[in-house]
Amino acid sequence: MKRFSLLALKLFVGLALVSCESVSDLPPIENEQQFGEYLLGPGDEVRVTVFGQPELTGSYLVSDSGEIAVPLIPGVEASGVTADSLAERITAELQSAEVVLDPAVSVEVRTYRPFFILGEVAGPGSYPYVSDMTVLTAVAIAGGFTDRGRRDLFEITRARDGTTLQGQAGPEVRIQPGDVIRVLERYF
Repeated sequence: MKRFSLLALKLFVGLALVSCESVSDLPPIENEQQFGEYLLGPGDEVRVTVFGQPELTGSYLVSDSGEIAVPLIPGVEASGVTADSLAERITAELQSAEVVLDPAVSVEVRTYRPFFILGEVAGPGSYPYVSDMTVLTAVAIAGGFTDRGRRDLFEITRARDGTTLQGQAGPEVRIQPGDVIRVLERYF
């Protein structure tokens, strides 16, 4: 019986160390200020205002293909650009299609795409993003930690400029829309 207990203990400690190593090997995820302006992506909702053109003004959802469908012009690529760049693209499309001679367009983000949280939280899933959220705020929105949830180190997967970044983060790191947060399990 002692031999079995010792083997079980070694296996448990080995698994704990392996899981800790995988997260600690990941590079740290930095706060969002270093990334500059927010880039739109599928799931974001934008408010497009074409001054003097109420039939073109409205809220549009960035589709899975990364476009928005503004009336009278073909789909406008919105994914991966800022709100200001999208306004410039819509202006160019309206002029090109000769729909409006001298359009004045503004774009603002109305609703950000959700963030996702999984692992050791009470309510894993998808939640609406709120500006200036931290990892700890996201955990609170998801119902808090489970009894086994690790509170000092998290794993974040983030899409940025067409690539996927995966890294470790502390509770104070700001998250971005579309981030996937994994709350790790603590073993002791």
